[in-house]
Amino acid sequence: MIFTTLLWSIAGVVTRQLEAARSFEVTFWRSGFNALALLALLSWLRGPAQILRTIRDGGRIIWLSGLCWAVMYTSFMVALTLTSVANVLVTMALGPLITALLARFTLGHRLPARTWGAIALAGAGIAWMYGQQLSGDSRHLLGTVVALAVPVSAAVNWTLLQSRRDDPGSDMLPAVLIGATLSALVTLPLAWPYQASAHDLGLLALLGSVQLAIPCLIAVSLARVLPAAEMSLLGLLEVIFGVTWAWLGAGETPEASVLVGGLLVLAALAGNEWLGMRRRLCA
Repeated sequence: MIFTTLLWSIAGVVTRQLEAARSFEVTFWRSGFNALALLALLSWLRGPAQILRTIRDGGRIIWLSGLCWAVMYTSFMVALTLTSVANVLVTMALGPLITALLARFTLGHRLPARTWGAIALAGAGIAWMYGQQLSGDSRHLLGTVVALAVPVSAAVNWTLLQSRRDDPGSDMLPAVLIGATLSALVTLPLAWPYQASAHDLGLLALLGSVQLAIPCLIAVSLARVLPAAEMSLLGLLEVIFGVTWAWLGAGETPEASVLVGGLLVLAALAGNEWLGMRRRLCA
């Protein structure tokens, strides 16, 4: 999961290297390349016939999960074109709290005290960064509101995946393909006029395959092993990685508030994992 967040985190710095592509065009090309990469990977893993059967027989759950992926793909990239990488990632980091609460009340998951404590500490770090980073500029405010759709959709998605984790015949990997396809189709008419250069297309292909397709398939597979709240908590590392990449590769220097909040997030993650490992070893 840590490796997955590392791949996810390159989106901001790569997006800042684009020459001409903007807003919905960025989302369209990234989602389109993501769909192509997923089709190739899933065909290799499952076979085309099996993919079609799974989508056909998956019922509402697989389509709801696909819709969640589509909202995440679309909202994230649009938000990045409206506000800073730090604002987007900090807003996304509300995910663990939303996920924990949703899983608690819909699936009846009992979370250990260490996880609640980690969520509280990470939430404090996020609140600190959020309060200090959020600009009064209307464009930044709009970007933050759009970014808020990402953690909400992610929380619903992780909960849906958890609800199927004990079903050995359930295969939710094609939901990622559904999401990428829906995102590309929705943004296709909004992407006009197409302005992406060859340089842009190369970067967007990188985002679609390496930053999205591969880590998203890994994340869906991990949902059978890790609890929803823990996956979402580990996903907070994307905030740290993403802000660091944007700082080093795009000149978006984080303020002291981001560094302080980031340290709290890391402390929460490290403490939760250390306590969990210690408990398993003692058992």
